[in-house]
Amino acid sequence: MNIKTLDSSDPLIIAGKSYGSRLLTGTGKYKDFDETRRASQAAGAEIVTVAIRRVNIGQDAGQPNLLDALPPEEFTLLPNTAGCYNAVDAVRTCKLARELLDGHKLVKLEVLGDQRTLFPDVVETLKAAETLVADGFDVMVYTSDDPILAKRLEDIGCVAVMPLAAPIGSGLGIQNRYNLLEIIENAKVPIIVDAGVGTASDAAIAMELGCDGVLMNTAIAGAKDPVLMAHAMKLAIQAGRAAFKAGRIPRKRFASASSPIDGTIG
Repeated sequence: MNIKTLDSSDPLIIAGKSYGSRLLTGTGKYKDFDETRRASQAAGAEIVTVAIRRVNIGQDAGQPNLLDALPPEEFTLLPNTAGCYNAVDAVRTCKLARELLDGHKLVKLEVLGDQRTLFPDVVETLKAAETLVADGFDVMVYTSDDPILAKRLEDIGCVAVMPLAAPIGSGLGIQNRYNLLEIIENAKVPIIVDAGVGTASDAAIAMELGCDGVLMNTAIAGAKDPVLMAHAMKLAIQAGRAAFKAGRIPRKRFASASSPIDGTIG
């Protein structure tokens, strides 16, 4: 049987652009830019997030530039508003990214509401999303796992909705699968799990639920061997997507024989 490679036959489409990889990766928390590049490559990532307020992409000519390690010709840069706690700062950060990256429109919006849990401030997130979409940005938005809010952000015009699976950096895995299912089943834009993944099995579960992709940073960068973990996450995303597309068997309370005796001779 000829099995097609899902990466090529089942692309992730965001803002009209197709991507073979459904694993998006962050660029923070690595020991240096060389490790960042090697892990990004091992993950097979095509979209990489960049914290504009924390990483140099040209703001400081005298410091190492992330773009030397992850050139825009090889990766789609996803500037994010990490560290912003209100809509005004988030919008200003996106505009700075657009200026630094020559009119780049694709951004990841996150407006945090609590320094301990890093949960999103959904009120400020809605305000910022409305402003950015009206200004022509293609907004991928980090949010809570509230299905009503996810639909509202889609209706505003966000090109992808990115609900958390657990608190950022917690590594707790998928804690809210039923909320995620509700969001997925009612969405017409990509749903990408953002935050909470700890290991490869968590990524596979997210994909088996029907998520369109997973964004992760700490789970890779914080591993003992980040490059090897990046490779593991790549395989988990591919396996989870293939399992979702294949369709799992129903869960049953009792066993079902692998070799049924019905209809056998004698």
